[in-house]
Amino acid sequence: MLNILLISVLFISPNMKIIHTTIIFLFFICTKVGLSQNIQIDSLKAELQNSKEKDTTYLKLLINLADLHVKKNLNSTLNYAEQSIILSDSLGALKEKARSFHIKGIAIARHLSINEGLPYYLKAAELYKTLNYKRGSALCYNNLGIAYFNNGDYNQAIKYYSKAAKLREEIGLTNGYIKALFYIGLAYGEKGDYHGAVENFKKGLKASEDNNNLKQASKCLTALGNVYSHQGNYPLALEYHNRALAIAKKEKDDISISDALMSIGNVHIRLENFNKAIELHSEALKISKNNNDKNTASILNNLGEIYMSKKNYKKAHTLFNEALTKFSTKGNVGICLNNIANVYLAEKEYDTALQKFEKAKQICLSVENQRGLCDSFLGIAQVYFLKKKYDEALSYALKSRDLSNKLELVDVQKNGHQLLSKIYEKKGLHKKALESYQQYKILNDSLFNKKNIEKLAQLEADYKYKQALDSANIRELELTNTVSETNKNLVKTQRNYLWAVIGVLLISMVLGSVIFYQKLNHAKSKTQRIITEQKLLRSQMTPHFIFNSLSVLQGMILNKEEKKSVSYLSKFSKLMRITLENSRDKLVLLSHELFAVEHYLSLQNLENETYQYNITVNDSIDSNTFLVPPMLIQPFVENAIEHAFKNQQETKSIAINLNYSNENLICTITDNGIGIDAQKGVKNGNKISLSTAITSERLKIISKDLNVKGWVTIEDRQKYEAQGTLVTLVIPYKLVEAQ
Repeated sequence: MLNILLISVLFISPNMKIIHTTIIFLFFICTKVGLSQNIQIDSLKAELQNSKEKDTTYLKLLINLADLHVKKNLNSTLNYAEQSIILSDSLGALKEKARSFHIKGIAIARHLSINEGLPYYLKAAELYKTLNYKRGSALCYNNLGIAYFNNGDYNQAIKYYSKAAKLREEIGLTNGYIKALFYIGLAYGEKGDYHGAVENFKKGLKASEDNNNLKQASKCLTALGNVYSHQGNYPLALEYHNRALAIAKKEKDDISISDALMSIGNVHIRLENFNKAIELHSEALKISKNNNDKNTASILNNLGEIYMSKKNYKKAHTLFNEALTKFSTKGNVGICLNNIANVYLAEKEYDTALQKFEKAKQICLSVENQRGLCDSFLGIAQVYFLKKKYDEALSYALKSRDLSNKLELVDVQKNGHQLLSKIYEKKGLHKKALESYQQYKILNDSLFNKKNIEKLAQLEADYKYKQALDSANIRELELTNTVSETNKNLVKTQRNYLWAVIGVLLISMVLGSVIFYQKLNHAKSKTQRIITEQKLLRSQMTPHFIFNSLSVLQGMILNKEEKKSVSYLSKFSKLMRITLENSRDKLVLLSHELFAVEHYLSLQNLENETYQYNITVNDSIDSNTFLVPPMLIQPFVENAIEHAFKNQQETKSIAINLNYSNENLICTITDNGIGIDAQKGVKNGNKISLSTAITSERLKIISKDLNVKGWVTIEDRQKYEAQGTLVTLVIPYKLVEAQ
């Protein structure tokens, strides 16, 4: 076989050689994996035969052999598992017995049926619970959740996924905890409980982001987008889907890329952008098939919806039927049958449509798929209306209306009220017909306005582009005319004179460009330097302070001051976090900046109440409405603590006051230390000057950027017949816009 493959490569085209080479490569890998497993099995069997005593070693060999046969041979798995269960009973090895039941459950669920495997999962879970082995219990509960989910029993799936999530959170299995939350969200979504779905997806998203699990974050974002899409909130749906797609592409995760493309395409179906939807779904389908992804069925189903909307019913039938053969969960089968029924309805084959809707209804009822059930009710109502059975049509239309109101499904509500209006009209109930029609118009206008906004935005963008293009064409024409006129004038005038003028102009332009670019580069360099200095100043706390803090903490620990050291460490870590968070943003709330400063001062005072300090904010200032540059106040407070109180024994005080006057936000920092004039003579005086210079430059740039005044002055209080230093900061700010 291998020789035939190698020879065939020599007599085919270069492109086909690549394919053949890939096949050979995969053949080698599969063969190698298979041989490796067989060697491992043979080795374990040999050890089993050579074992003289049926002890724990013998038991572990049986369990490992059962595990290795799970995918390949059901009978061998069951044989080894049964032997290990009997032996574990005699040895009193409950943990091994639990694992044997678990392996047996997996094998039976894989080769026979999920339902037959459930009792063994439950037995294993009970044994693990008795042993308080949480990892094992969580694994069993997770498998039970998967089994019930695939069976369409979403309440039981939620129950066991929730147990798995709780245990995994307790023992620190973060990735398993995130996956459990994700599947709980999916189960709620299949039930049509979108509030429960959103709650769990958001929990999973937060945990994923906190633990830098980008792959799972992408899945949670896609799932959230799907929920909002079902509820008709398309802008929010697209926002989540685009975030998911960006992460998936960054991680080069093909499955997640396919999911995100399909979901974005699904939004475009609802917005009736069918060509864009086909493009996105086709790309998703190609990736999905290449990766043998289970979402292939969902993509085919969505493509069927597109072609049905385009009235290509033959193509829609083909896609829906192919999707139906690939769906593994009953909930999805019910949704696909609804779609097939809608095609028959559009083709006026009412009896066949009714039969498919009824079958979909029964499936959706059995698995509590409320979204699918809502569509089934509406479809049955439409069939009965077209068959002129208005009482039956009314009954099902009302069921669809009530359920769609509960689930907040705007599209279904709209179609339901439109149908109710027609039914009431046929029954002579004109008042109710009018009420339903008015409700239909409200919902339709709501969706129509959304679409109008999007279309107007697109038209506006197209118009601006066309306008820019026309403007460019006009400028090009004017330039062409100017050049043509110049050429004509050149013929009429003295050539040498014109060449001289042109030469002077070119030289002037070149010199002007050189000078301009030099100034521009100089300005960029200066701005970049200042920005870098700003970042350094904003993001760093002085090593002197950190070293002192850690030294104080070490002293507390050595003195066994546990409560005090824990409190100190908590405040220190919180201050570090606050400082790092603030340093990332260009502007922060004034309340956050003051919180950081107060935390810094309280930390300095924690050991022995060295300083008296107070922070006073004038009543005219709401600190939650002012956005200010971060790390402006703290450097001056730090300078006061480090330099102002050299060799001073009496009470050390620092006062921070904030006032708002004449549209200026003014902060004064006052201490009763040695004064700025005395500080200039000390060793670290140049550090203070550098800090002040950088802050001044920073204030100039931010003031210009925000178009608000900002500066800093530092004065010795001797001129006011007092002791210490007065720092006056006029802080540039931006008011928070009202929500």
